[in-house]
Amino acid sequence: MPRRPFARAVIATATFTTVLGLAACGGSDDEGTAAAAGSSPASDAFPVSIENKFGTTEIPEQPERVVTVGFNDQDFVLALGVTPVGVRENLGEYDATQRPWAQEQLDGAELPTIGGAEIDVEAVAALDPDLIVGVYSYMDQAVYDQLSGIAPTLAQTDDHADGATPWQEQTLLTGEALGLEEEAQELVADVEGQFEEAISENPEFAGTSLAVDLTGVGSGHYLLGQDDLRTQFFTDLGFTVPETSTDVSQERLDLLEADVLAVNGYTQEDAAADTLFSALDVVTSDRTVLLGGYDGPVSAALGYGSPLSLPYLLDEVVPALADAADGDPATPVEQPAA
Repeated sequence: MPRRPFARAVIATATFTTVLGLAACGGSDDEGTAAAAGSSPASDAFPVSIENKFGTTEIPEQPERVVTVGFNDQDFVLALGVTPVGVRENLGEYDATQRPWAQEQLDGAELPTIGGAEIDVEAVAALDPDLIVGVYSYMDQAVYDQLSGIAPTLAQTDDHADGATPWQEQTLLTGEALGLEEEAQELVADVEGQFEEAISENPEFAGTSLAVDLTGVGSGHYLLGQDDLRTQFFTDLGFTVPETSTDVSQERLDLLEADVLAVNGYTQEDAAADTLFSALDVVTSDRTVLLGGYDGPVSAALGYGSPLSLPYLLDEVVPALADAADGDPATPVEQPAA
């Protein structure tokens, strides 16, 4: 589901491994293809040139074999009707092959994996791709150069912190690379419309401060900021979050005090067992939404942050956020089915 904009090395890797449950499936499928069910890539859209933080992605013709090397990029490709021939391995506890928001698109496919914590460049080459998509991959220049030697490689731009590309931009970049710009624009408009509906039904979200906590990271808690993909779901609903992510020591749990607290990694039993956490005012006044363990679909969907997972989150999480943000401590928060 699924982040290393923080203390880039140890904490970043631990957070990915512990939390994301992001990208993908095991097995193999040599018949995988970028032929899209219900989408028609425009061959006259090519050649395409897309600037990224490492250079320029030059795509000479319509891709037919797409490999996704980012932790969530397969969702963006699938959302546009394209089945990748290889994907980044899931690092977390969640079985990403079962994620409910992508079952129709996966259609039972078992997709070869091309590495987990690190991209296996040789495995990518063995799949003979004609496009490599890695907007949410955390690749560096050296890996980008290696991948670009295999096939045109789509990386993130330098407009955002690593791993913080807005889902709208990631969708549009992916659509451009696939020759599906119009479909990508329609997809963004559709999902944004669902957010607008949620906002109109919950005007109290606007300007409400929210802390997004990762448990089991660093000193035990980690506060996510605008530099992390997973806060975008909440800010798109109108909530405000801190600018940067930071480790939270047991002595500074007060950093989690906000109008609303959303917690990744805790079930109700976990929260009750953490005595310092459960004593926070935002918890005792029932303004806390528990997104469940990292092996659950809600936490995983937040990590994916894709046009497939976001509508799922709107259905699963917005009612609990509304209970938590209503200003009435007598209103119990109906927690998501995490």
